[in-house]
Amino acid sequence: MTEAILDAGLDDWRKLAQGLHGRFLTGSFADGLRFVEAVGEGCAEMRLTGAFVEVKLVSDDAVYRDDDGDEHVLSWVTQRDLDLARRISSIAASMGFTADPTAVRQLELALDTVDAAVIGPFWAAVLTGSTTYDGGDVVDPTGRVPNLWFQGTESHETPRQRFHLDLWVPHDVADDRIAAGVAAGGRITYDQEAPAFTVLADPDGNKVCICTCLDR
Repeated sequence: MTEAILDAGLDDWRKLAQGLHGRFLTGSFADGLRFVEAVGEGCAEMRLTGAFVEVKLVSDDAVYRDDDGDEHVLSWVTQRDLDLARRISSIAASMGFTADPTAVRQLELALDTVDAAVIGPFWAAVLTGSTTYDGGDVVDPTGRVPNLWFQGTESHETPRQRFHLDLWVPHDVADDRIAAGVAAGGRITYDQEAPAFTVLADPDGNKVCICTCLDR
């Protein structure tokens, strides 16, 4: 689906972790409100500020078929979202608003664990207020805290860094962000799977993954 998104000509939008993200410069809260009202329903999230409106598009009923042929329902971009993205861009253009797609970003938390089923309910409770955990990511339905996903690892003694940040950025700004981190004293510790993700460490060794939608 990533290739289809990149080939769709949606210059106003960028694919991040799960959804399509767009930022439209409206200039004022009143104009942003007019834009939100014109767009209407169908968006997973919209964030209105005094200068811009950010929009996230994702379908909660996307179907993924694994290598065994089993189907799974998950949140992902579908053709419905691509069509809606075109419509929103058209509305923005008709109202005189420009897009700033390279400004979008998404932060996720990653936690190494040997048994997500044991610790998952705890993190669901503290991050979202619910102990419901179905074996996937911990997602705040209100979008107020970052998603938390569990990275499988072998059993190990502590201390060891078990949390790290995943910063999703537009694929066309990732190199600049990585270079900025290195220039600010960081170092690249792993880039064998770039541009999907590149691991940086600060001078103390704390790590962050700069993630893009490419090569996934």
